[in-house]
Amino acid sequence: MNAIDKAVSSDITLGQLLDGLAAAPEASLVFLYDGQPVKAGYHVTEVKAGAFSALDCGANPEAWSEMFVQLWDIYEDGRSHMPAGKFSAIIRKVSDHVRLDPAAKLTFEVSDGKRPMALYCASSPRLADGRLEVALAARPSSCKPRDRWLAEQATATNSCCAPATGGSKCCA
Repeated sequence: MNAIDKAVSSDITLGQLLDGLAAAPEASLVFLYDGQPVKAGYHVTEVKAGAFSALDCGANPEAWSEMFVQLWDIYEDGRSHMPAGKFSAIIRKVSDHVRLDPAAKLTFEVSDGKRPMALYCASSPRLADGRLEVALAARPSSCKPRDRWLAEQATATNSCCAPATGGSKCCA
């Protein structure tokens, strides 16, 4: 994993992305993935919204809303990275025709037209050198029951009343 991918701390929602872009609508919006920025002239080729229901590997029902933004990473002469406000306007235009949930999980589908499309999650926009950067990291597979168990373990370990380790008593 490279430094750009490590910068992605967690999935952001559609609402969080739009809030971040509103801070600097005239700034160039640059998505970073696989260790490099998207090319000037990239296109938002499709925006999809969906409501999903599923059964995870532990036979637990799951339900969530997700939005997919497809980026075509191409270079076009004379074009620059689109302003954050233009990207937001594209999303607003989509919302005129498709119900978008601001709390939706956000997934980016990125391809240069030659390599297969890959799925990425996004970090919060960050202003750097006069441009808004959104780091994308490959979206990994996961086991939801295991993820929930790990989260419960982390909460229990960080709790004051969790079992003491190393002979120290947190609540004593």
